[in-house]
Amino acid sequence: MATVRNLKIKTGTCKRIMKELHSYEKEVEREAAKTAEMKEKGADPYDLRQQENVLAESRMMIPDCQKRLESTLADIKGTLAELEESNEKEGPEFDDARTTITEVENLPQLKDA
Repeated sequence: MATVRNLKIKTGTCKRIMKELHSYEKEVEREAAKTAEMKEKGADPYDLRQQENVLAESRMMIPDCQKRLESTLADIKGTLAELEESNEKEGPEFDDARTTITEVENLPQLKDA
């Protein structure tokens, strides 16, 4: 049975995963710039290879975050629908959940996936 508390928890989880996704995207940009700089300066091949591994690991985390975000989004929608069926429709938790759903659905990363 869905409760307002569950909705609040799932909304918080979704927001946290969105932050993670943005963080990984920024990390990929930073690491890509660092890798390019190392290539330009002719860095030691071992160091360059290690930096490329760091970049690859960061890139691998983005699809994982997207999958978790899509899963959490489905959970929020299901919980919200369940609560609305039981005539609980008002309150700050509901507004927050609806806002979060809209934010996630408008992310360009998820539209491409």
